[in-house]
Amino acid sequence: MANIPRGVRNNNPGNIDFSPANKWVGQLGLELDVAKPRFARFDTPENGIRALGKLLQTYQSKYGLDTIKAIISRWAPSNENDTDAYVRAVESYTRTKPGAQVSMKDPSVLLGMVKAIIRHECANYTYADSVVSEGVKRALK
Repeated sequence: MANIPRGVRNNNPGNIDFSPANKWVGQLGLELDVAKPRFARFDTPENGIRALGKLLQTYQSKYGLDTIKAIISRWAPSNENDTDAYVRAVESYTRTKPGAQVSMKDPSVLLGMVKAIIRHECANYTYADSVVSEGVKRALK
């Protein structure tokens, strides 16, 4: 089980921090069996992906973040990550030009962003397309 990425074990492939204030659909609480628990745990990967998609939409609607660089800089701040490398990875995966505006309300754009973030956060782990599509569909409701 140790070889399975933490985000996958937690059904939280975006590695969303746990906060009791967040009432995510399917959130079970703080992760288990780690020395320093930090991340939320979900009942299914689809609900973890839903939360990831909802956060991306919130970054856009509440904070006006409309480029991959702006979104990922908030998602993975440079005090914890190599944010520039993360941005390049997501832009490359989604085939988005640096600085291009993106819409998290567009199902295909959100799907690409979610897949790219999961890939980056979970060491290239990939879910079945049906799992990711269902999570994104739930996020768009």
